[in-house]
Amino acid sequence: MHVVQFPAPGSKVSGSDFLITGGGCAANAALAVARLGGRAAFAGPLGEASDAVSSRVVADLESAGIDCRGVVRVPGATASVSMILIDATGEKSIATRRGHGLNDGRPADAAALVADADVVLIDNRYPEFQLPIAHAARARGVPLVIDVDRATTPDDSLLALGTHVIASSDALAATTGAHDPAAGLAQLAAHAHGFLAVTGGVQGLWWREGERLRHMPAFPVTAVDTLGAGDVFHGGFALALAETGDVVAALRFAAAVAALKCTHFGGGGGAPTRADVDALLRTRG
Repeated sequence: MHVVQFPAPGSKVSGSDFLITGGGCAANAALAVARLGGRAAFAGPLGEASDAVSSRVVADLESAGIDCRGVVRVPGATASVSMILIDATGEKSIATRRGHGLNDGRPADAAALVADADVVLIDNRYPEFQLPIAHAARARGVPLVIDVDRATTPDDSLLALGTHVIASSDALAATTGAHDPAAGLAQLAAHAHGFLAVTGGVQGLWWREGERLRHMPAFPVTAVDTLGAGDVFHGGFALALAETGDVVAALRFAAAVAALKCTHFGGGGGAPTRADVDALLRTRG
């Protein structure tokens, strides 16, 4: 829901633009890929068949043309659900009831999930589900993009498998204890030997090129809703990497995807079309 400002404790504020939508890092990324004209499949643990939230997530993704045969409905489990307020600047405030039992989910056949993939994108939310998929992707030799969305350790075995590891600035700082992008990425580089980058919202993004730190500014936009911007960034990056193999071009494309998403209300559902991204890249390259 949109609000003019976040409510103080014990107070009330007026809201607008209310909607119910699916979310989650990988789900939002898959939605972005589909919106951008790519072919997307989603795999992950969700709640049992009686869990209405999980059923809504699958239905929304399938309605967007996303293959959800890799979803595992875990008996007795429930999916996470959040209440999200978006203020007049586009900033978000989130309360989440975490899912239950999802860590028990495992992919039925990881090799089959990546058999016809041009690139595999995973986040680090459910490592026991992700690790078999990561190993299968590396065995096939396809790019493996890892979205570091939550704090871990620099020597996390999942990160070591990634060909492209992109963290949010908050997750990188919590993982390494370093708030400077160069120092944080240097710590990751001691263990993860693929391409390494960190996103910083309006501050743009940084990546390592050998021992050198490179920076790309964000596209300036008027933010309406920042929720899901990092997720669609990763989806845009994965798609562009599969199409071009050019990591810098993929970063630029992803930055445009994230910027345009921020101009639309609706979380990951506000991901832009390919025509909108191409137009932005032509006019503000």
